[in-house]
Amino acid sequence: MSKSNRRGFLGKGAAVAVAAGIATAPAEAQATATKKVLWPDGKKPEKTPLFSPAVTYGNLLFLSGIGAHFQGDIKSHTQHVLDEIQKHLEAAGSSMDKVLKCQVYLADLKDYQGMNEVFQGRFGSEPPVRTTIAAAGVPGNSLVEIDVIAYI
Repeated sequence: MSKSNRRGFLGKGAAVAVAAGIATAPAEAQATATKKVLWPDGKKPEKTPLFSPAVTYGNLLFLSGIGAHFQGDIKSHTQHVLDEIQKHLEAAGSSMDKVLKCQVYLADLKDYQGMNEVFQGRFGSEPPVRTTIAAAGVPGNSLVEIDVIAYI
């Protein structure tokens, strides 16, 4: 395929995507979006951390996984994690209703029903897409870890 044919094909592909209702970000918005790390208390650590707790890019907010590091059952751990997520979302100018994607990591798949009992309704009447897996081990002996992507 020649270079001009590829460009024509790509242009038609973008037109098809727009016609199909698939949102595409304008080039100007992509060019002006910048990555910003949100640090606890607004202070960047002196030593480079292993990961960032929260990152914004344009109007998107990415929260790293949050676990529950105390003794308890799946329901108390899930409640704690969701409360922490809500706190971080609101501090960044977002909310539970603005979560687009949620990833749930369970230490044991037998906790799926108990986690769902607490999870149900926490993200409003139109919940985000979600992936739930049982991981070989969730760090810190937490029974559940959850990360989310939201908009601001």
